[in-house]
Amino acid sequence: MTVTVRPLDDATYLRLGAGATVPLEQAPAWDAFDDAVPGRTPWRRLGAWEGEELVALVSFTHLRGRGFRYLWAKHGPVWLAEATAARERALRAALVEHVRAADRGLVFVRLHARHPAPDLRELLQTVTYDRTVVLDLTPEEEQILAGMKKRGRRDVRKALRDESMLPTEETGLTREAFRELYQVLVETGGRDGFGISDERVYWTMLDSLGPEHARIFVTRREGRVLAWGLVTVNGDYATYYYAASSAEGRKSGAADLLVWHMATALRASGVRTFDLMGIDSPRAPQLTGVRDFKTKFSEEISEVDGAWDVPVHPARYAALVAALGAKRRLVAGLRAVRGRLGR
Repeated sequence: MTVTVRPLDDATYLRLGAGATVPLEQAPAWDAFDDAVPGRTPWRRLGAWEGEELVALVSFTHLRGRGFRYLWAKHGPVWLAEATAARERALRAALVEHVRAADRGLVFVRLHARHPAPDLRELLQTVTYDRTVVLDLTPEEEQILAGMKKRGRRDVRKALRDESMLPTEETGLTREAFRELYQVLVETGGRDGFGISDERVYWTMLDSLGPEHARIFVTRREGRVLAWGLVTVNGDYATYYYAASSAEGRKSGAADLLVWHMATALRASGVRTFDLMGIDSPRAPQLTGVRDFKTKFSEEISEVDGAWDVPVHPARYAALVAALGAKRRLVAGLRAVRGRLGR
């Protein structure tokens, strides 16, 4: 099986992808965010053909690491034909050849794949997921509620009865107003033990994508922020990208009310698929903590394509893996020493 790839301009890319579910990161609208973040730039959009049949579209972002450069097709390729194991391998081979010819300084490409294969490597520095919870927003609201697990229906109804909590959409808020939300994210990260980025990263995402593609929802009590979420939207597909809740919000079920409000507001604006974005699996045990919360909103868990690294220059990629491994061992050793000194 042979696949050929060719660059596409934005208009052609959009025309060829009409009717397909295109994640925002694979759409031209994402370029504004890439352009606004240091070390990231849009690279190319490509079409992949098997003979005369267009089988996939893919959009790459160029990223700079410390001493190396790579491409990332986040949530891509967008498959227009069945993503068989053979077709995936043929596409990756064509992409590696295309990338190597275009820029010999690129060490690897990162993309998503469904089938394990020898050319796929675990990610160097970030976490992927291959299971998620997806809400179908096409039925009536009562049917959506009925499709949740019993615990989910109970928690949503309980939260709806608490008239002290008010869920609203605050898309288009000012930078000053966002600082209040960010402090709740800082609290969430400290409590749940995960790292967060600088405030400007989240604000840049909101500002660059604009209200059409990045929406903010907040649950408050007497003006206090209990929970908030950032949702990205492209056409009729939405993703729950970031979330935070205060200690008070966790106790009061503010996040349950928030998810329900987001689902109904998104549905009313034409969104038909709402991805809650990732739960744990053998590849992503770090996400165990969010499983109980997200799975109560659906009886089903969806398998999705996880991200993988594909070396463009295998020797240089192997050197990177070795260097990062040595760095992690050094950091772990220093932490152990500090711990002993502290004791």
